[in-house]
Amino acid sequence: MKVWKATVRMTFVALAMTVGGLASARADYVVLRSGARLDVTGYEILPDKYILHLKGGVAEVPISEIVGIEPEEIFDPVEAPLNDKTPFEKVIRAAAERYGMDPDLIHCVVAVESNFNPKAVSSKKASGLMQLMPQTAAQYGVKNIFDPEENVNAGTRYLKELLAKYHDLTLALAAYNAGPERVDQYGRRIPPYLETMKYVERIAKSYRKIKSEATAPKLAG
Repeated sequence: MKVWKATVRMTFVALAMTVGGLASARADYVVLRSGARLDVTGYEILPDKYILHLKGGVAEVPISEIVGIEPEEIFDPVEAPLNDKTPFEKVIRAAAERYGMDPDLIHCVVAVESNFNPKAVSSKKASGLMQLMPQTAAQYGVKNIFDPEENVNAGTRYLKELLAKYHDLTLALAAYNAGPERVDQYGRRIPPYLETMKYVERIAKSYRKIKSEATAPKLAG
């Protein structure tokens, strides 16, 4: 699905091509005026355009089409079910029970969203353990967005409502990350944003692994 505007001219070249003045050697997201977010490994700023390094080539984008550049924020997914050694275990269990959610799912979301840092703040101003946007926190009556209990309760309630709306975990997660308006915009499909696709994949894969191991028959020693 195309996410480029007509003014964006794509020019693919070999990865070995060297562009002088490379501004970044790590992954970043370039945010376009259209709402698309491009995963880039580097970029060069020219007087009237950016030259973006992507996987598989480069793209020339007019400066007027770029609204920002954000660092990629990646935390490791969890490998084990929620247990008494998990940070904020009691908070997660209480919120999950209150809203009828699987605590392992909330555990996976917290891990990928904030790496269990209650003071985490993203470049988009999402905050706390479940990275609530200010408007979402206000919607659910959160008074202190950095309070673990308030944050996880609101995030869990929000995710439950998204599950009720979409009846699909991957779409609910995509909506949690990119916003339900984006999921609806693309016909109730995961938006074609690499950040959102990575986010859904990381949580869903981790959650499936935890649940499959929990239900697998135990071998006798």
